[in-house]
Amino acid sequence: MTCKTFAALVPVTVRQLSTWEGRGESMRIQAFNQAALDTLLARSGTDVQQRFAAMLTEQAAAEHDEHAEELLRRDPRTTRHPVDNKIMTLVEAGIYLSGQDGVPSWLDAFRIDVYPTTNADYYKFVQATRHRPPQHWPSGRYPASLADHPVVWVTWHDARAYAEWCGKALPSIQQWEKAARGSRGRVYPWGDVPTAAKCNTAESGIGATTPVTRYQSGASGYGVHDLCGNVWEWCSTEERPGSGRRHLRGSAFTSPFERAMPSLTNTADASMLDNDTGFRCVAPVGDDSNERCAKGVTP
Repeated sequence: MTCKTFAALVPVTVRQLSTWEGRGESMRIQAFNQAALDTLLARSGTDVQQRFAAMLTEQAAAEHDEHAEELLRRDPRTTRHPVDNKIMTLVEAGIYLSGQDGVPSWLDAFRIDVYPTTNADYYKFVQATRHRPPQHWPSGRYPASLADHPVVWVTWHDARAYAEWCGKALPSIQQWEKAARGSRGRVYPWGDVPTAAKCNTAESGIGATTPVTRYQSGASGYGVHDLCGNVWEWCSTEERPGSGRRHLRGSAFTSPFERAMPSLTNTADASMLDNDTGFRCVAPVGDDSNERCAKGVTP
């Protein structure tokens, strides 16, 4: 479409349209012009809408990556994984206080994803392996507005397949809890004060997932985000051998805040999938590819 034709559809002058394009994101157009643009998009064909969604996705990915790069500069414990490109942080070896009773337990060092696996992350896996996409992705691609939200509608088997694809693993409940509570057994990732505003639980009233970078003040002592609320996270630990049930941790946007304590247990059948269940991954320290990544060397 020429500028003249498009301007006539809005309708605005060609000069005004050129001003919009020239000023880009700094431009704040009037409400009735925005409504006209929204109407044109809604009436456009599927190909146009998909192209627009792809542009939004690229923009969201760039914004998320900018935040990740700042995190890499600020925290020397963080690294970027060479396969799925996610930011991981180091949880040092040592004793930590586990469970509600604070039992001293030893855990070897490991790395854990700073953020849950997002829709954009999972899309790379689906594209690479032709794995079945989640049911809330229209035409096999996630909605652009959910690029940096945690992926949901994934079973434990789906989560494990992603982990195997990128050379990682799902965390054990011990690894997950230490990443959330630190070595001294904090009640919550941020400390011992029950502050519902630091996570996306039912009390927030949002009623849906949120971007994984939203709750900065809710991060754990290791700098790991979204360990309370947003989505339940699959763990590798089986409830009991042969049961077919796996542990989940962290609560979700559907859960009351009282369920958000990382020491609390929850299990589900490995084939279960829901709109409030996702995952993140861990990797061993000492793995050659991860250590080269930590030193800024591309494998």
